Amino acid sequence: MDTNELNQPIGFALPHWQGCQAPSREPMQGRFCRLESVDVDVHAEDLYHAFASDADHANWTYLPYGPFSNQAQLATWLTDSCQSDDPLFHTIIDLETAKPVGVASYLRIEPGVGVIETGHIHYSPLMQRSPVATETMYLMMRRVFDELGYRRYEWKCDALNAPSRRAAERLGFQFEGIFRQATTYKGRNRDTAWFSILDSEWPVLKAAFEHWLDVDNFDAGGTQKQSLADLRSQ
Repeated sequence: MDTNELNQPIGFALPHWQGCQAPSREPMQGRFCRLESVDVDVHAEDLYHAFASDADHANWTYLPYGPFSNQAQLATWLTDSCQSDDPLFHTIIDLETAKPVGVASYLRIEPGVGVIETGHIHYSPLMQRSPVATETMYLMMRRVFDELGYRRYEWKCDALNAPSRRAAERLGFQFEGIFRQATTYKGRNRDTAWFSILDSEWPVLKAAFEHWLDVDNFDAGGTQKQSLADLRSQ
């Protein structure tokens, strides 16, 4: 018997859905930064020095690895953990200095159902609260939605990680709830906060990002004139 004959609620139809491709390793180029596949020989030294500018190691608190006490340790982690297709890591290059300043990845990639997550985001102090940080997320979203046609883009973090939760909301992710005792890391419990952006929400977010990143949105001192939240509400 057909489900409709039972008069049960069902999800909306997707008659033309055929799945997506996995993201490629092709670089993503912006005005402030470029994202490229992690190359240990090319990136490890500069990444180590960028991460070392976080003197108290606070940026590593909510990551399941790090901090690394020397360049060799970081290079080993980059070799062992950042060369796969899932997670698919990218090094973030600041175009002003031409130096690596952070990493970010796609993970839990499900092309068949059009769901993909961003994670393993580690911004050094050299790029935090800068246009590079925002443009990095825009470029990754643009690939997911415009180039590949994914339906859902996820952001997850430790529920106690207030800066990450604020960042997700600033970028336009919608909070969906907390998965209690979702995992463990570094010998402690993690409740996980879930956020997402849907393909139907992307056009408004994309326009806001592009207005925010435009040269006219920054004064002579590099300060934004309009926030992302203000631009989304227009």
